[in-house]
Amino acid sequence: MSQKSPRSLTARLLTAALAATLSAAAGAANWPDAPVTVVVPYPPAGAADLAGRIIAKALQVGMPQANIIVENRPGAAGNLGMSHVARSKPDGYTLGASTIGAQTINQFLYKNMSFDPGKDLTPIAMILTTPNVLAVSAKSPWKNLQDVIAAARTSRHPLTYASPGVGSSVHLTGAYFEAVTGLHLQHVPFKGTSASLPAVASGQVDLLFDNLPGSISQIKDGRLVRGIAVTSAQRDPAAPDLPTFAETVPGFDVTAWFALYAPAGTPKPIVDKLVEAARKGLQNPEVLDTLKTMAAQPGTLFGADLGSFEAKERARWGKLIHDQNITVE
Repeated sequence: MSQKSPRSLTARLLTAALAATLSAAAGAANWPDAPVTVVVPYPPAGAADLAGRIIAKALQVGMPQANIIVENRPGAAGNLGMSHVARSKPDGYTLGASTIGAQTINQFLYKNMSFDPGKDLTPIAMILTTPNVLAVSAKSPWKNLQDVIAAARTSRHPLTYASPGVGSSVHLTGAYFEAVTGLHLQHVPFKGTSASLPAVASGQVDLLFDNLPGSISQIKDGRLVRGIAVTSAQRDPAAPDLPTFAETVPGFDVTAWFALYAPAGTPKPIVDKLVEAARKGLQNPEVLDTLKTMAAQPGTLFGADLGSFEAKERARWGKLIHDQNITVE
């Protein structure tokens, strides 16, 4: 029986590798020649869903020849949908519109994550950022953040604060506020702003932490709640009269953010096309108008820069969750 020489075997392996490389390059050159699905790992109509539809519009602007589809896959605080994206074929046809929660918080709260956000996904583009906001009842005597801090320090019982749920970025904003000020507050989780805002307006709960888009209309109306401050480093153009936390607590800077990801291993030429399409599309006037109406700013981080930012966020929230012993049931 004849045996193939090592030189012959090496030549065949090199030929096969070259063929695979050429095939991948050809696929990347023709991409996209089929619909591209943007998975939103949350239910329709929420902020994450809006972010997913914004990035779909932006990609459509940046790649006019593409057919961009949005698919909602809610469950497990975003983990279900992003796990699906991470396990998808890395060919650029399945993307995920994820959040600060699913990308940098959940892995420290959930013991059985089925994917690693830092290893199993390729960062493409920050979609949008928006601050969180602190509000109180319109009947409250507290007019500014100094009043709230003074009340928290002198109250016989911890002030209560509402959020959309345990482990949400809004909840962690409240926990971060406690950590940097040395205050002790009592967290009261609700299922969304539709439940938490009335509880604060009626005085059942002292403070409301929320994403600014979720309560800006009620804050501007002023009859139910009064805005106290936004959590971003700079005042937000959508509510320029609201001070920042940093004006009272130097260095305080928290924003909610939404970003686009592809499965790890997606060919670089496809990743580059996605980055450039998102970069172009997020500056489209219609996209900017949509962002303005929801009190959000277009993302300015792409590719590796987004990955570096995400790593810093993961370190910050992981430490806070550990130090504050925050758990989910």
